[in-house]
Amino acid sequence: MVESKPYDIPKTAVMSAFKRVKANRGSAGIDGQDLKGFEDDLKGNLYKIWNRMSSGSYFPPPVKLVEIPKKSGGRRGLGIPTVGDRVAKMVVKMYLEPKIEPIFHEDSYGYRPNKSAIDAIGQARKRCWQYDYVIEFDIKGLFDNIDHTLLMKAVRKHAREPWILMYIERWLKAPFVDSEGRMVERKSGTPQGGVISPVLANLFLHYAFDMWMVRTNPHAPFERYADDAIIHCETEMEAEEILGQLKQRLGECRLELHPLKTKIVYCQDKDRKKEYPNTEFDFLGYTFRRIFIKDRLGRLKFNFLPSVSKKSAKAFRDKIKAIRIHNSTGSKIAMIAERINPIIRGWLNYFTKYNPSAVKYALDCLNRRLVKWAMCKYKRFRGHRKKAEKWLAELAKREPNMFPHWTLGYRLSNG
Repeated sequence: MVESKPYDIPKTAVMSAFKRVKANRGSAGIDGQDLKGFEDDLKGNLYKIWNRMSSGSYFPPPVKLVEIPKKSGGRRGLGIPTVGDRVAKMVVKMYLEPKIEPIFHEDSYGYRPNKSAIDAIGQARKRCWQYDYVIEFDIKGLFDNIDHTLLMKAVRKHAREPWILMYIERWLKAPFVDSEGRMVERKSGTPQGGVISPVLANLFLHYAFDMWMVRTNPHAPFERYADDAIIHCETEMEAEEILGQLKQRLGECRLELHPLKTKIVYCQDKDRKKEYPNTEFDFLGYTFRRIFIKDRLGRLKFNFLPSVSKKSAKAFRDKIKAIRIHNSTGSKIAMIAERINPIIRGWLNYFTKYNPSAVKYALDCLNRRLVKWAMCKYKRFRGHRKKAEKWLAELAKREPNMFPHWTLGYRLSNG
């Protein structure tokens, strides 16, 4: 006998959602159950989710609130749902995303299939050569302050299924549980870290910003990655006018510009020599600024280009230092390479795309850590840094593929 339910949600959709959740990994929510624990009774757990979602009786558990440090200082709240709730959210995302993905603006890059932060950097680089000014802006606590009424208005434009609307509303209202076990009610926002939150945030900003820009300022292109965006302008007057309009628009959408992280920037280079208080800006881990660099004919000239930002380079150095490579004296260097290479490779893949020479200082720190490891591991190098450096430099020549930065030629300066 076929089970009759008010909402037609295939069991196969719940299984597909679990596979995606498993691929994304992630830690346990407030129930303490991780992916492995969930899989111990996979069939029963997935049936329970399907049964409740199909009957309309699924109510999300509270979201575990974890505070993590922000790159810009301070702390950010990250919401960690239970594994089961992530599966339920993934089911809705699988239905909702294909409906709204085609309507999104081509210069919206965040959390979208076949779009990336590097694509946004590349487009910004080209436009900074074409437009003299940039509005760098930051939306204050976007994920915490999205207005639920306005968001649901946007969702209803694209989702007709009553169960999708019902569950999104329930997720928006689900409370947080903080580190001390206190329940925190939520009247706005969608938890950063949630499975469906990036899709909802993109949809909100599609109407709050992207489509508003197309309507009111079609001559001013932009790049947006989630809540991180820049606008290109031809003149300072135009930039000031658009910035004033933007403050008003975001206010209408119950959002606010961060006063300290919003400014107009002049893209100074060999041809644009005007004195201006702001001549550089940060976007997606890169700093765009005037750089003395060789052109295609080998001549040294000033150009306005992206390079790894000081914050990004420091974050990488801090991460490498925190691994404390020098304490791994029981490991061979090949074992250390296996452990840290995924970190190095991912960082290099992103930050050597533009002005790769700028990463050298951060990688020098990594080489120094390897030298320190050699001095701790081998008695013959203790107190003899130069000997350890020479040994590592010779090893880098013999085994250039051992570390990704060696492969690219970022070895010891004397190597």
